Amino acid sequence: MRLLLLEKNNAYYELSRLLDLTLNTRISIGRSLYTGVFMAKKDIDYSNLTVTGAHKAVAEESSSFTVEDDVIVIVTQAYGPNGDSLMSNEVMFDEYPSITVLVRALGKEGLVHLSPFHGDRRKVGFVDIPVGTKCEILCPVSRKPLDLVGRVEQNNNAEYFAIYLTSRLSDGDMVAISNIWGDYNSRLLDNFELISMWAASELV
Repeated sequence: MRLLLLEKNNAYYELSRLLDLTLNTRISIGRSLYTGVFMAKKDIDYSNLTVTGAHKAVAEESSSFTVEDDVIVIVTQAYGPNGDSLMSNEVMFDEYPSITVLVRALGKEGLVHLSPFHGDRRKVGFVDIPVGTKCEILCPVSRKPLDLVGRVEQNNNAEYFAIYLTSRLSDGDMVAISNIWGDYNSRLLDNFELISMWAASELV
């Protein structure tokens, strides 16, 4: 699984099918994760988040996520430039593991745990960074910088860097995030299809 798109009406069924557990265990986990999805809804920036519709075509060819009318995008696998997992159970967001990166800024560095919900601004860790600061984003395991993707269209000073969604480290399966603190512009691709894009920023 790389990402899940869950809507409350089919959460139990899809979690049961994907996890392939016994009935009692399925119900227990389904309730827990459904609660997490429900809680996360209030933190997602729907006004600036667009799910393109391309996810419907991708879903027909992949069993890695489901599609419903009201969609929440949840990253469930993330990899650095050497294929190291960036998912961390040390910090959870509404029952889901965080995406953890190493950030260097203003002569300091620390771990930043990002919410796996696309469109959710929540993060914890090394977050005392002034808005507008250019950061270096690295894999916390290899300490290698994330791969450069390109310029952020809305901000010429910002660049996109890749969080890969599969261990194949393909340009077609990634979340592209900005290296400017407070700039939330990001793109999520699956099989080279744009699944969702978040156009938001705290920059003045």
